Amino acid sequence: MKHLGTQRIETDRLILRKFVMEDAKAMYENWASDEEVTKYLMWPAHSDISVSQEILKEWTKNYTKEDYYQWAICLKENDEPIGNIGVVSQDDTVQMVHIGYCIGRQWWHQGITSEALRGVIGFFLDKLGMQRIESRHDPRNPNSGAVMKKCGMQYEGTLRKADWNNRGICDACYYAILSTDR
Repeated sequence: MKHLGTQRIETDRLILRKFVMEDAKAMYENWASDEEVTKYLMWPAHSDISVSQEILKEWTKNYTKEDYYQWAICLKENDEPIGNIGVVSQDDTVQMVHIGYCIGRQWWHQGITSEALRGVIGFFLDKLGMQRIESRHDPRNPNSGAVMKKCGMQYEGTLRKADWNNRGICDACYYAILSTDR
């Protein structure tokens, strides 16, 4: 398997692209500073824009690695980031990537996150030949699971008290799609 790094992906309404340092203000204002957005995530809401800047400094530096995948979710109409989606872990031995995502509250329930996830799933299955794309969510956040289902991922089970997020130790509902599922 040959990694390609974070490549631009276009969908009907979205552009998934690499972050640039100039995205810090949008990142901070559109999602990263909102405690409602980060409630079920493993990182706290950003207390000020300097936190967003430090994260982007790390992410943009990592774009030199061919096995690094982190996209800004942007609406085609203005190219302003409204969320992010990327690989949080991977295992090349079994050709698997684990995807994490978040999006600003203003864009919830519009199918945007599902559209972004479908684009990323297509990229990994079609361009990289991955065998397995997986993701998980806290069962107290069923909307995240709905995104996974909408993208053709199958529920595989819930691991009890196997994860943690900003709400504490939690269960983890796992979903996956295999290359043979399509």
